[in-house]
Amino acid sequence: MDSSTLSPGIPTTAAPLAPHERIRNAADISVIVIYFLVVMAVGLWAMFSTNRGTVGGFFLAGRSMVWWPIGASLFASNIGSGHFVGLAGTGAAAGIATGGFEFNALVFVVVLGWLFVPIYIKAGVVTMPEYLRKRFGGKRIQVYLSVLSVLLYIFTKISADIFSGAIFINLALGLNLYLAIFILLAITALYTITGGLAAVIYTDTLQTAIMLVGSIILTGFAFHEVGGYDAFMEKYMKAIPTVISDGNFTADEKCYTPRADSFHIFRDPIEGDLPWPGLIFGMSILALWYWCTDQVIVQRCLSAKNMSHVKAGCTLCGYLKLMPMFLMVMTGMVSRILYTEKIACVVPSECERYCGTKVGCTNIAYPTLVVELMPSGLRGLMLSVMMASLMSSLTSIFNSASTLFTMDIYTKLFIATVLWGFDFRLFILVLIGISIAWVPIVQSAQSGQLFDYIQSITSYLGPPIAAVFLLAIFCKRVNEPGAFWGLILGFLIGISRMITEFAYGTGSCMEPSNCPTIICGVHYLYFAIILFVITLFTVLIVSFLTKPIPDVHLYRLCWSLRNSTEERIDLDAGEEYVQETPKEDLEIEVPEKKKGCFRRAYDLFCGLDQQKGPKMTKEEEEAMKMAMTDTSEKPLWRMVVNINGIILLAVAVFCHAYFA
Repeated sequence: MDSSTLSPGIPTTAAPLAPHERIRNAADISVIVIYFLVVMAVGLWAMFSTNRGTVGGFFLAGRSMVWWPIGASLFASNIGSGHFVGLAGTGAAAGIATGGFEFNALVFVVVLGWLFVPIYIKAGVVTMPEYLRKRFGGKRIQVYLSVLSVLLYIFTKISADIFSGAIFINLALGLNLYLAIFILLAITALYTITGGLAAVIYTDTLQTAIMLVGSIILTGFAFHEVGGYDAFMEKYMKAIPTVISDGNFTADEKCYTPRADSFHIFRDPIEGDLPWPGLIFGMSILALWYWCTDQVIVQRCLSAKNMSHVKAGCTLCGYLKLMPMFLMVMTGMVSRILYTEKIACVVPSECERYCGTKVGCTNIAYPTLVVELMPSGLRGLMLSVMMASLMSSLTSIFNSASTLFTMDIYTKLFIATVLWGFDFRLFILVLIGISIAWVPIVQSAQSGQLFDYIQSITSYLGPPIAAVFLLAIFCKRVNEPGAFWGLILGFLIGISRMITEFAYGTGSCMEPSNCPTIICGVHYLYFAIILFVITLFTVLIVSFLTKPIPDVHLYRLCWSLRNSTEERIDLDAGEEYVQETPKEDLEIEVPEKKKGCFRRAYDLFCGLDQQKGPKMTKEEEEAMKMAMTDTSEKPLWRMVVNINGIILLAVAVFCHAYFA
């Protein structure tokens, strides 16, 4: 680009960050080193102090967790680096409306803890696809949902978190992007693979504390710099870049001027970037999928020692979800005020100079604030915060994705599961490879706004899953053919929109996409509503045209039969027996081989040596099964958590009304 096309005083090439902006001083490095040592110490402690040699021990932490680490882990699993980068970026671009996504979660953590988890526990399941297999019978729904869930993890979670973490590390450290990614992923995978869910939950609790302390400090610095809340509201509306033309064309005013409704979460149903019907109804469908049926979230609740701890953990998570509006969304808006030329750039050549992409630089709002504003030491703390959010999210996803693979895909494809530990660890590496390859798509989608990208992909693939789970639990008449064809039709419609959108490109304000209006003109939240309704009716119509499932197969699997004490006959009971018997016989008949030193060390490291021990009697197995599926609560604690649940719902209503 010729220098004559730029305003005076603006360099034609991107200069590297000045040395004082790099995290290369003793204070910052010390903070980062201490952070890693503490995290690894917690992970190793959990690794050696928990039983990882069983499915329940590795994937459900022995169902012994109490409420506060569960609540912290739910929050940390949800708030990855994608939230810091994505929420702040969308806030910088369009105001506070995206904070409504966070307030919506306050309602659905209550729905999760009070309505969905009791059914999952009574069903005695480890994974969500396993629940659908028990509810409907057959394996095609279980395997299909497991594969789809893993795809969603790749598209919306792993790749987004890797990308957002890489943005921060590249801006702050100047490291090679893929070297930084490799180091972080290696450490993350280490304690996920070795420690199981217990290590993930305990480290998530530590990460939550670090995230909150660091982000609160940064928010304090940001609002002090901008002059307080009133000055923040006034200055944001005036944060307009000076470079709006490159000589060939001039940007449309709406592309660089803050929206008139920037400080409202409910926006025009037709012209709004986040229309209020979509925010209320469409977002509720996505929240139903994410908070009530997603393996990452539900798995934490299933690890609780009893139902009161489940509810209390959900409530704690709900209160923590109040904070992203102030710590991320509004902080991103402050970044636009302080660094308007960079964050609010609209000329493609300018944006590419600042952040390497033509569609906009709002994604660097939060990292820029950290690098430019924080003093030494605290800057290192904030890098640790970003690492914490990235690693806590990825550890949760890796553990849950490997659970799905082990329990629902691998064991269905291979009867012999003696080497399951090796296979799911290899599976994690495959996940990482595909996710890194997807990063360039994430970078340019949805006008460069990461959070909008995540929500749009979820809108295309999540609603059919939400519809099937909702009907599975609350409508006992629904059967396997209805659920399967509802999922398939919903997937085909959703993936068609997704592929079309990526084929045409989502474009930007300066360079709109030429995708046909009839396809891409429907807002993704409205599309989620349409897709949910189509799936709902498909499931119901097919189910009512086919034979119902007898109640004997549904005891404690749906809401109307949740308190039944009669014995349930699983739809695939005979098939399970045929598969499991040879495996048990094999373990009895094959003599144990003497292991070498390296093999014994490997088994200890991965928890594979803990399968030995005295076998339980049938009475002890029955007692353990009863304890694992018990949803009873002590009256006092039931009343306490119920009151807190009601208060949380009232807070959710207040927040929506106040910022409406």
